[in-house]
Amino acid sequence: MSAISRLRDRMASEGFGAVLVSDPVNVGWLTGFSGTFGRVLVTSTEALFITDSRYVLQAQEEVTDMPTASFASPVDGDVFVAEQAQKLGIAELGFESATTTYLQWQKTAEKMGSVRLKALPDIFSELRMIKSEVEIAKIKIACGIADAGFAHITRMIQPGVSEIDICLDLEFFMRRQGAEIAFPSIVVSGNRSARPHGKPSEKKLEVGDFVTMDFGARVDGYNSDITRTVVVGKATERHHEVYGAVLEAQLASLEAIRAGAKAKDVDANAREILGRKDLAKYFGHGLGHGLGRVVHDGGRLSPTSTDIIAPGQIWTIEPGVYIEGFGGVRIEDDVLIKEDGIEILTHSPKELMVLPSA
Repeated sequence: MSAISRLRDRMASEGFGAVLVSDPVNVGWLTGFSGTFGRVLVTSTEALFITDSRYVLQAQEEVTDMPTASFASPVDGDVFVAEQAQKLGIAELGFESATTTYLQWQKTAEKMGSVRLKALPDIFSELRMIKSEVEIAKIKIACGIADAGFAHITRMIQPGVSEIDICLDLEFFMRRQGAEIAFPSIVVSGNRSARPHGKPSEKKLEVGDFVTMDFGARVDGYNSDITRTVVVGKATERHHEVYGAVLEAQLASLEAIRAGAKAKDVDANAREILGRKDLAKYFGHGLGHGLGRVVHDGGRLSPTSTDIIAPGQIWTIEPGVYIEGFGGVRIEDDVLIKEDGIEILTHSPKELMVLPSA
């Protein structure tokens, strides 16, 4: 079923005859458009893509499932949208309450004339959780580029190389493969690896450092998200102990995540394993999140999540342990949920790597 058909089914169940889609993430999901300004008017029978003069040619290439209407200065965009809505006979129009600010709503409402705006529940993040075969294929390509990036960057892991140089080389590599960067890459080492979302710095790698690298590629609007942790030069017994516990939790979580499972139970499984090693107290974030057009897309694997795992979803599985004064470990893979199991989409090695190798 196409994205627009799924949206129409949900509109009907929520009691909406027409909606205005304006969030760039949702516009891209619905139409494939990758520009910064696009609007979609959707009714039970019609759909219209709206953009400005900057994107007319791009829309002709990317938006193929519906007609396009465009405007140019000095026409006001909100007024133009209102005119198109009136032409479609829309009296009440749902808007994305989850991503529309009060000021945006106020500005738009003032220009809608006879068309009334009505808050639409946050249905899009839920709809985006179930991926089509086309979406899955793009995420697989993004995962392959991230895997290649890890293989490429391991040659730089040695004493004296800075975190920022590793980050820049990794991101340049992924761009050379034709991808965008999914998010600012994390490269942290030594004591700094105890910062789950630390920024790369000028710190140079030293023997005995953990190096945690969290990065991803974006292909046609779809993201990958992978984390690997290695040790520089020499691994101590403590390195092996902490890394081994995180790996055990990650592998067990991959076994636990199946269609029908409760997200909070999958998360609890990882915490229980780390608790046996007295390490759960160092695991402060959720086990994972949904992945798609947004890196942290709909769905959470956390103690408070109410999500149920379902076929077609893609999740990250990323337990971590972060010990101040020592360092941190995180291991993350991207996982497609199937009717009869899972498919792990990232394939970089997960055994503890000591680099440079002898």
